[in-house]
Amino acid sequence: MHIATRLVHTGSEQACCAEPINVPIYQTSTFIQSGLTAPKDYHYSRIGNPTRTALEEALAIAETGTHAFAFGSGMAAIDAVASLLKPGDEAIVSEHLYGGSLRLFSGLLASHGIQFRYVDLRDRASVVRHLTQHTRMIWAESPSNPTLQVIDLELLATIGRERGIITVADNTFATPALQRPLELGVDFVVHSASKYLGGHSDVIAGAVITRREELARHIGFVQSARGAIPGPQDCFLVLRGMKTLYLRMQAHCENAGRIAGWLREQKKVRNVYWPGFTDYPEHSIAQKQMEGFGGVVSFDFQDDTEDSVQAFIRKTRIFRLAESLGGVESTLSHPASMSHPMLSVEERLRLGITPSLVRLSVGIENPDDLIEDLNQALNT
Repeated sequence: MHIATRLVHTGSEQACCAEPINVPIYQTSTFIQSGLTAPKDYHYSRIGNPTRTALEEALAIAETGTHAFAFGSGMAAIDAVASLLKPGDEAIVSEHLYGGSLRLFSGLLASHGIQFRYVDLRDRASVVRHLTQHTRMIWAESPSNPTLQVIDLELLATIGRERGIITVADNTFATPALQRPLELGVDFVVHSASKYLGGHSDVIAGAVITRREELARHIGFVQSARGAIPGPQDCFLVLRGMKTLYLRMQAHCENAGRIAGWLREQKKVRNVYWPGFTDYPEHSIAQKQMEGFGGVVSFDFQDDTEDSVQAFIRKTRIFRLAESLGGVESTLSHPASMSHPMLSVEERLRLGITPSLVRLSVGIENPDDLIEDLNQALNT
């Protein structure tokens, strides 16, 4: 056999004699078939890949769903669920929402004839008042980004079930370690797996999980047809992250609680947003549907100016300015200029996104070190 042929085919014959403790990375675009009439489970990696299957099985188990689908980003996952909406349909959406979701809904899908009504989903009467015969979906984010509003997901699921409306919960901030919306009756759970599920700030991925067979068929078709899938390496990284998710979330929650309590005592700080406070407006709801209060803490400064934020972020040493959240390392962001600049100043202020609002993604470092870093940055 010529060297050119040997180089191409060397190593392609697998010797299945090993039992790896971790799912291998099936870094292949296609699979050898045995014949035209006997297709195998895998034939093309856009349609299916063993590493992606392993991740999807893990996602379904974690969220107590029956069907899970991995996507190339959280936004791709959100877009797949939103594709159930057709021109003329309406969706009731939480007014407290991630900026990327707002951009997709208002900046793209609204131009396709879909009406999005932004409502305070904490107010049942307001939700019911905005329902029409064209309402097909209720979309919640709990806790919300960046002011950590908590929505009664069981109540929304009941409203949706009574009226035949699909309910969706973005569970990115809580993760299945703290909250499982499908158990509360919600139809869909979506995730940016780039955040806590991956947990190490090294992957972009998304996920959709459901228990409803007919909805799952649609998401599976969208995943295959649009092809917004994660590669096997990305799936492997999220799988690796999920192995330590429960332990990491315990550390995130404990550290966040310490920092939230400390921030409340600081004279330069005005408001602190964290659902774990017993006097927090939605604390009882969070206590009912969550098993921890999350690793995100937001606060704003007494003088309410962006100058305070600029001075603060120049001084922090452990907390670093960065997009995204949910990694093992602590980061901070400025929602008014980073995640929600598409909103008008008036709309941001109405939602509590002030010029001085800072969102902390509290990592798993030593909490005393984190507090010392915040302290020296506040007081230098």
